[in-house]
Amino acid sequence: MRFTHRVGNAEAALARAEVVVRERFRVQRYTGTPIECRGLVAEPHGGGERLTLWDATQFPHFVQSALAEVLGWPAHRIRVVAPDVGGGFGVKASLYPEEILVPLAALLLRRPVKWIEDRREHFMASIHSREQIHDVEIGATRDGRLLAFRDRLLVDQGAYNPWGIVQPYNSVAHMLGPYRIPHFTAEACMVLTNKTPHAPYRGAGRPEAVFVMDRALDRLAQALGLDPAELRRRNLVRPEEMPYDTGQLYRDGEPLVYDSGDFPQALERALEAIGYADFRTEQEALRARGIYRGVGISAYIEGTGIGPYEGATVYVDATGGVLVVTGACSQGQGHETTLAQIAADAIGVPLERVTVVSADTAGLPMGIGTFASRSAVVAGNAVHEAATRVRQKLVRAAAALLEAAPDDIDIDEGNAFVRGAPQSAVPLAQVVRAALPTYASPGPVEADFEATVYRHVPTVTYASAFHVALVEVDVDTGVVTLLRYVVAHDCGRVINPMIVEGQICGGVAQGIGGGLYEELRYDEGGQLLTASFMDYLLPGATEVPPLQLIHLEFPSPRNPLGIKGVGEGGAISPPAAIANAVEDALRPFGVCVRQTPLSPERVRHLIEQAQQGRQ
Repeated sequence: MRFTHRVGNAEAALARAEVVVRERFRVQRYTGTPIECRGLVAEPHGGGERLTLWDATQFPHFVQSALAEVLGWPAHRIRVVAPDVGGGFGVKASLYPEEILVPLAALLLRRPVKWIEDRREHFMASIHSREQIHDVEIGATRDGRLLAFRDRLLVDQGAYNPWGIVQPYNSVAHMLGPYRIPHFTAEACMVLTNKTPHAPYRGAGRPEAVFVMDRALDRLAQALGLDPAELRRRNLVRPEEMPYDTGQLYRDGEPLVYDSGDFPQALERALEAIGYADFRTEQEALRARGIYRGVGISAYIEGTGIGPYEGATVYVDATGGVLVVTGACSQGQGHETTLAQIAADAIGVPLERVTVVSADTAGLPMGIGTFASRSAVVAGNAVHEAATRVRQKLVRAAAALLEAAPDDIDIDEGNAFVRGAPQSAVPLAQVVRAALPTYASPGPVEADFEATVYRHVPTVTYASAFHVALVEVDVDTGVVTLLRYVVAHDCGRVINPMIVEGQICGGVAQGIGGGLYEELRYDEGGQLLTASFMDYLLPGATEVPPLQLIHLEFPSPRNPLGIKGVGEGGAISPPAAIANAVEDALRPFGVCVRQTPLSPERVRHLIEQAQQGRQ
């Protein structure tokens, strides 16, 4: 399968560019490794006429639809529940054969059937990701103004293709990042091999694009004799250009237009935090002492909150408690906190009065699920709208109870009161109970304190960040040590800073794995060689350096809450930032980093190749 993507005329622009750099970059195959592998329990009910499936999945409604199609049943006879899932990262956002076969076995046997995946099976059969080869050309004027970028990319899709061209198209659509590049061509080729199927894993094509672009920029900066930071400064999209139309289409078919942000500010804040200027002053002195340290910069733009919709039901019970039911599905992202905050703020109740139930098809008839950094954007705004409607109903009921105009009613901390008369406050439980029918009720009454919303989004919002890594390389052993790591990011309005920081830090840890340690490798006979944690290395606590996060809030105009997604961002830039930093550290040797992971063996090989003049 192939596709070509064009903005302007890259071929003509490259022909007239004063400086052109050509390179081949490779991104290795690796995958998510959640604490909990995939697992299922299927239980038939009602003489085999109903079915409950407990499934470690990221989209229970999709699994329900697939089972309904296979069985020829109406969907309401199938309940799919995703309990507290121990990590997903996109690995659990594909439909696997077991999710059909285990329920079929349970119905055939008329008894519950359980299946659980062990770690070796996970490495061999759960989806793999990344693995791309890019042949790129980047052209610029002698003063560093970017003119054109051309890319020919090859993607190893494995034996099957469960997500079509989503991942390679994501790579192409995110290639330009925060930079102003008027001419761009990408020719993508997807091939099938006898490897495990290839599908989205945290970042879903974006880490590959960012690695390629940031490596190309650093190689171009060297050819121009410019500092890598200065080259980026000269080509960033400016805040006054927002909304910025890249001339492309996003994967939802809508124009790819950045909605908000300040990329120059993010770059400068990240450089200042890492001490970039001071480090450049000290770098030569460190090298003279045999200490090889380098700094690497990477940036990403991420389309977040893809539709088409997500659903939420919010209601207030007779005790004044609030229940939120959503189609979003948590694998540790903290939906129970963030969605509760949104509902509590919208209605005017204490956070502890809100309960969030998600990932259960019995609670909400339709839903999409959790992937593509979408839950806060789509589910969060659905919860906000549903909770706002419920508040309006409570206000009308409180107005009748307190004999006041609805415009004079306020709700705060779970109490309704006439504005300016705090002594009139009554608990919401009293408001709800007063609205219920009684024997003396003269006719129909409004006692409906519930609202369901399916929130549609016209297109995605664009989160962004700059990552800067400081590394030290032991040239004798090839060991790369991360000394510091800074992230200056924009995810729009921050709902809960602690959860945002947890998302970014977890993503950075996974990105460090991609930059330094993780690789799925096969032998010539197609047998997987890295099927356990003895061979597939993950970063531990000692390999993740101190992280400094800088929150920049540029609310999106595309949804009422101004939210942008943050679930994948932390994992996108680390491989590129680390690769740039390692090349910067080894500049005296003339090393060029063209692929990851940067294991000690690979780093030593790069140094030896450079010393022998074979790079």
